[in-house]
Formats: sequence, C-alpha cells, structure tokens
Amino acid sequence: MKILISADMEGATGVTWPADVLPGTPQWERCRALFTSDVNAAVLGFFDGGADEVLVNEAHWTMRNLLLERLDERAAMLTGRHKSLSMVEGVQHGDVDGIAFVGYHTGAGAEGVLAHTYLANSVTGVWVNGVRASEGLLNSHVVAEYGVPVVLVTGDDLTCEDAEGYAPAARKVAVKDHVSRYAAVCRTPARTAADIRAAAKEATALAVRHEPVRGGPFAVEVEFDAEHLAGAATVVPGVETAGERRVAYTSATMYEAIRTFKAVTTIVSAAVEEQYG
Repeated sequence: MKILISADMEGATGVTWPADVLPGTPQWERCRALFTSDVNAAVLGFFDGGADEVLVNEAHWTMRNLLLERLDERAAMLTGRHKSLSMVEGVQHGDVDGIAFVGYHTGAGAEGVLAHTYLANSVTGVWVNGVRASEGLLNSHVVAEYGVPVVLVTGDDLTCEDAEGYAPAARKVAVKDHVSRYAAVCRTPARTAADIRAAAKEATALAVRHEPVRGGPFAVEVEFDAEHLAGAATVVPGVETAGERRVAYTSATMYEAIRTFKAVTTIVSAAVEEQYG
C-alpha cells in the first residue's frame, strides 16, 4: 500500500501569520520544525496502519521547506517546484492508494488562518461549477480522476469543516482553532503529533483505489483584487473576461483545469507590482 502526503504549511501546528511561512524569515525557520513534526506524525501513523510506502510531496511556496533529516527514514520526499501536478504530483502514476492533505487551509475569500488559493493575496475567490473552491477541493477533483481517495486532512478547524464537503469520509485533525486570518488558538506540537498519528493510522483503512471519476466539464471562475490582473490572465488560451475582476474558462477534465489554473496564477503573479499590486 502506497500513501501520498501533499504537505502545505499554512495549516501546520503553530502557524498563524505570514512570516511563519515566508522562506528566509527567522519565524519560517522556526516553523519548519513544526511543519515537519506534523508531516512526520502522519508518516508514522500510516506505517502504523500498515502502509508499505509513503511519499511526501512538498506543496508550499518554494516547495523546499520540510526538514528531510528529521523525516522518518522509511518515507521518501519529493521536493522542489515545476511539477506537472504541483501540490498532488505523484498521484498520476497509478501506484498510490490514498492521499493525505497535511497542513492545508481554507480558500481565498473564506474565513480561516492564512486563507488563500495559490496566490497569497491577489486571488480573492475561485469557483468550480459554482462552488467556492479551496486548494483542498481543487486537488480532490484532480486525485479523483486517478481513482485515489483523500483519506486524511489536517489544518485549522475551518479547514476540517471545508474538507467535509469534498472528502466526508476522510479523517480530520484540527491542529488549531481559527480566531482571525492571522490568529488562532494553537495546540502544542506534542498533542497535534499524537492526534495526527492516530488519525493517519485509522485513515490507512480508507486507502483503497476506486474507479477514476470523470466529473467534467469543469467551469472555473477566478476573481482578483484588481482589474489589470484579470486582463493579464486572459493571455492564457481559453481564459476569458467574466465580469469585473473575474475570468472564466471551461475544461473537459480537472487535469486540464488545474494546469490552466496554474498557468493563470503564474501569469498573474508576474503582473503584480510590489507597492501597487
């Protein structure tokens, strides 16, 4: 049995504000250990539950944040950027039985600690077939096309609520309770590690591949905080203006939809100026 862990950082234990997750800051350096603790707890739990192989895919920012030297030696880690499926890279090879979303967060425009969708502040909302989408929802559609169930989700309490909508059977662990976008009531690393390990052990039983789900077409809308960003996004073929500060496109599969979304956010991030956005 092989488990893939998609590891993001905003939903990690103790993380509550931008400096905690921005590479190069002293706070980020400190929080890397907390992030690694959450991931390692999941790894331990999955092996406790009978997994034969665990691959951890780094999914935050530069995708070079986890401390490999502290990871359980039975696991392997995929680190670095420019991956075909980004946050869920590795799911497409047909050998993954279940996936865990560790350190996840709510989506742009929603309540939640460090809530966003791909871009920290330029994207104000994403909708898939009319439903506001977090990264968890987007990625759940992607992995469903490969027949892989989401078996575990960790993050703040609102992230766990969000996951009820796209992975109701998955085990959920809240490592902190939302107070504001930049504040939370945090549990200690010792407690969250124990909770995540126990949940991952239980979640292993859910790791059973199913028939690929072909849920398309997918109508995607993306809203930005400035009109010029919407204009920049229309450089991507198939992406059209859909109202004030919004663009839209339709893809036959979520594989195509997520790759288009990645292109849109890459173009838009290059169109943001430091002071004026």
